[in-house]
Amino acid sequence: MTDSPLLSVEDLHVTYHTPTGPVLAVKGVSFELGREKLGIVGESGSGKSQTGRAILGLTAPGGEVRASRLEFQGTDLLHADKRTMRRIRGGGISMIMQDPKYSLNPVMTVGKQIEEAFLVHSNDSKREARRRTLEMLRAVQIREPERVYRAYPHEVSGGMGQRIMIAMMMIPEPSIIIADEPTSALDVTVQLQVLAVLDDMISERGMGLIFISHDLNLIASFCDRILIMYGGQVMEECRADELSQAKHPYTRGLLNCLPRLDGSQDELAVLRRDPAWLDIREKIS
Repeated sequence: MTDSPLLSVEDLHVTYHTPTGPVLAVKGVSFELGREKLGIVGESGSGKSQTGRAILGLTAPGGEVRASRLEFQGTDLLHADKRTMRRIRGGGISMIMQDPKYSLNPVMTVGKQIEEAFLVHSNDSKREARRRTLEMLRAVQIREPERVYRAYPHEVSGGMGQRIMIAMMMIPEPSIIIADEPTSALDVTVQLQVLAVLDDMISERGMGLIFISHDLNLIASFCDRILIMYGGQVMEECRADELSQAKHPYTRGLLNCLPRLDGSQDELAVLRRDPAWLDIREKIS
């Protein structure tokens, strides 16, 4: 990476202290993010979303976050005060959640919600906020932006709701977007449309993207680099266009489980996990 990274993560740990003992959700994850698209892929429970939430200080109550370094453009995210984190959330790093039905406020119009995201990080007038909101709705390829501006979330489709979420996260002009399975609730055709919008906006604005997904093929076609996670750890890192040549047995196992349209497989392989993949020497203080 030739330029200074936007985000540096070194030896990140997320531990939940429960009545039955500590749960190690993330164990020693390290990576840097520049103005690129980084994919994080793995099974459910592998620590993908917990990694994204820890970066923004959104770890659920009971969770403890530790790291040797967690830095965004010179700011130490682990020790930043609440005022600094409020400025960074949205203004520096935005997060697109999985399902707009649970992320949008059902009693506020679409326009007011996007305007609010803009005004929190700007001293501009409400008139300018409205203009920018309509402009952003057009940018995410929503037809009839005036009508959608006045609509409530339940009045729009899933694909349109996800585009609204993208508009809301993009309007403060952050440097990084964390997209946590933003298309998993959509059908394949709408997925491609939403990803095309996201790709255009990321490229035009020179932003960094962390794209979290279960879908290996989607990650490989959309991202520049990939981290493969299992059991809270990074098993392997590779270029997206070299995923098919991945060497770790876990990555190979995931690839072998994918169905192929050419019908060359008699039956799908079953992923066989090896306890030796996990670092069981994790120390809890």
